[in-house]
Amino acid sequence: MTAGGNRVLVVDDEPGLARALAITLRASGWDVTTAADGTSALAAAAEHLPDVVLLDLGLPDMSGLDVLAALRGWTRVPVVVLSARQHGEDKVEALDAGADDYVTKPFAMNELLARLRAAVRRSVVPSDGEAAVVEAGALVVELARRRVLRDGVEVRLTPTEWSMLEVLVRNRGKVVPRRQLLQEVWGPSYGDETNYLRVYSAQLRRKLEDDPAAPRHIITAPGMGYVFEP
Repeated sequence: MTAGGNRVLVVDDEPGLARALAITLRASGWDVTTAADGTSALAAAAEHLPDVVLLDLGLPDMSGLDVLAALRGWTRVPVVVLSARQHGEDKVEALDAGADDYVTKPFAMNELLARLRAAVRRSVVPSDGEAAVVEAGALVVELARRRVLRDGVEVRLTPTEWSMLEVLVRNRGKVVPRRQLLQEVWGPSYGDETNYLRVYSAQLRRKLEDDPAAPRHIITAPGMGYVFEP
């Protein structure tokens, strides 16, 4: 890891797993803070301002989804959910609540490290000085500043929501195939998790479209992919 972007908050009530994660992450260059319940996790997030949160859903004092909702009330920090729940609906629920990725237990440590690095990369503001601004009706997408305005008001997007929108906007007017979109937003090991695209396109439409049920800008090309229409 580089000097910046390496602060991780690990939230898990299993002492053995939390300790093992902390040891491995520190050996890989991460600055690690741990929390064993939701209350202390929220306090630690406010105090340490992590670059990414690794969040277990099964906490003793509150649901991990409640922790996620509380975080999303004030920060866009990437959140990677860690859970023993392997049902598809649990993944969709976590993603719909604002998680950026979902890892099921048991997991390979090298995969988890790669997911964390990818989550941080997606949230880092580029420094290439790009000043492109794309206008689409009531929307203004500022690529360099990584933000979108709707009717002049900034819309709060999670890092993954922004990454998906950015890929679509950079390819505006063209259909981005589902596999390409998954790999550009989530990484090269993704390609079949089309439920991620359904969840995030729905979230973007709720935030950006006047009528999410009849979108003007974020369009599904059935059987192919998605396109951003200016």
